[in-house]
Amino acid sequence: MNRIRNLIPRSLVAAALVFAAGIVAPLFAQDAPAPDAAAGVVAQDVSALDLYHQGGGFMHVLLICSIGTIAVAVYCFVQITKNKMAPQSLVNQVNAAMASRDVVAAYSACSSHPSSYGRVMSGALLKVNFDRDLANKASMTEAAAEALDEEEHRQMVWVNYLNIFATLAPMIGLLGTVWGMIESFDKLATTSGDAKELAGGIKVAMVTTAGGLIVGIPAMFFYFFFRDKLQGVMTTVQKHASFAIDILSGEIRLQGAAEPAETPAES
Repeated sequence: MNRIRNLIPRSLVAAALVFAAGIVAPLFAQDAPAPDAAAGVVAQDVSALDLYHQGGGFMHVLLICSIGTIAVAVYCFVQITKNKMAPQSLVNQVNAAMASRDVVAAYSACSSHPSSYGRVMSGALLKVNFDRDLANKASMTEAAAEALDEEEHRQMVWVNYLNIFATLAPMIGLLGTVWGMIESFDKLATTSGDAKELAGGIKVAMVTTAGGLIVGIPAMFFYFFFRDKLQGVMTTVQKHASFAIDILSGEIRLQGAAEPAETPAES
């Protein structure tokens, strides 16, 4: 265990637990009773890094979960946005090409742009057939729906990682607590330890539970936040795709405008 602990730089541990310092430390740094003058006992402050080391090997796993949560949350902040998944410039370009019935130009713009809207419209434009009713709108709509489901699944894979961390971290913390309590009671049963030693062992064991909750609670918040945000962005992509298909089929005629009036402002 010491070998594994030495592999982790102290700077990385301190950085990952900087948020924990403001939450966990107060739990274990409450006002203590007056020092025992006869015994010469002096209370000492416990830092977040000290608590990390006291938690044992389970804290290393929680550190990995915390780093994973931060990495996935940053990715979702950058990726799950309307500007990223349905850029307004591409929407206007496709709508203009649809209005002039230039399917080749619309497909070229979509296939060259790495966005959810571009991939959805690329699938729909492959079904265009001017010899059929409404330029084969039914097939275009079906292809767009299939591509939309695929795009939503692609992004939900990342969002679901947050759910994994939110579920896994508290369970690891609870396992560490149970393991620590087993060791504490085992020492109490095999030695002449007193209640103070048992209380100290249980305190150390509870550190892993606190660490698991500190990782799990933000991960659960970010999971629900990005799940709802993704659904809203995908709804916007669907509206843009349906509007473009309606333009090509002739059900909507543009007069210079290339965007539906009801489309929400891009963020």
